[in-house]
Amino acid sequence: MLALFATHLPAALSLVSGLVVDKSPKPEDVKAGWTAFAIFIALALAVAFLGWSLVRQLRKAQAAQDAGVYDRTDEKGARPPA
Repeated sequence: MLALFATHLPAALSLVSGLVVDKSPKPEDVKAGWTAFAIFIALALAVAFLGWSLVRQLRKAQAAQDAGVYDRTDEKGARPPA
């Protein structure tokens, strides 16, 4: 029993000491970086481009539907009201 305790004691102590010692940086050591800001701007531009592209595609689909490109018959062959 003592041998089992002696083998697990160093692991338990290292776990406890790891929890006690705070290894996080101090607030004055942390600063915002330009790389993260550039990534943020790139993501915002990507979302704006996707939204613009979606609106274009929806307008094209609506124009095609208004022009009668799509067959609007359902399975029974009846046309739905316009």
